[in-house]
Amino acid sequence: MTHAPQQAVQVVAHRGASEDAPEHTLAAYKKAIEDGADALECDVRLTADGHLVCVHDRRVDRTSNGRGAVSGLELARLTTLDFGSWKARDGEEPDWVHRPEDPADTSVLTLERLLELVADSGRRVELAIETKHPTRWAGQVEERLLALLKRFGLDAPAAPAESPVRIMSFSARSLHRVRAAAPTLPTVYLTQFVTPRLRDGRLPAGVGIAGPSIRIVRNHPVLVERLKAAGHRVHVWTVNEPEDVDLCRDLGIEAIITNRPRAVLDRLGR
Repeated sequence: MTHAPQQAVQVVAHRGASEDAPEHTLAAYKKAIEDGADALECDVRLTADGHLVCVHDRRVDRTSNGRGAVSGLELARLTTLDFGSWKARDGEEPDWVHRPEDPADTSVLTLERLLELVADSGRRVELAIETKHPTRWAGQVEERLLALLKRFGLDAPAAPAESPVRIMSFSARSLHRVRAAAPTLPTVYLTQFVTPRLRDGRLPAGVGIAGPSIRIVRNHPVLVERLKAAGHRVHVWTVNEPEDVDLCRDLGIEAIITNRPRAVLDRLGR
């Protein structure tokens, strides 16, 4: 397998610049783009009426002032919720809270709106989209995701290495659905435990990128070498500490997924 040459470690903003702004909000992704992130990471879930929204948890309770499962709520209901105020600390009101000129900054974010933001960014900003499973909607998630990417002309890159979008999941079945329907879209198999397959440097059929946690990389750096020797690329999450950034750079890891894109770019000398 051949890949385009990489001049630098790619810095991927995890749920946006999520240390500085509320995760998965327009504010967080705008900040990540301003900070110079090479790519944005988002989790997607399907609402009750079939819209893909960027929410990590199964329920909205932690990151909004509402309650309930994303899969059981319609988009119209989600748009009434505040996904920003929970992030405020110590009585301070950061500039992303309730900005009257742009209330959408802390509303629920649809994947469609995030794709528009990337398209309008004025530079190449890649997108790492994670499908969340299990979910009541099962394969409909991938079906709706690929249909939306097609609308933006992103579903069928000429080759995986040229694609500005990649699909990630802890679910091998989800990645299989993507590979079957869009074989040139790159896929990333996320892992938080060292399985026998990973120990041998193997990934699910057709998947070219491993996505181990920083804990795995820290405790078992030899796995990175095995994965690379098997022809796989390696993207690591969630890398926030300077010493972990150094470790990833020293191991030749291709992409660092972080809550602190500006700090990581600084650490990498960029």
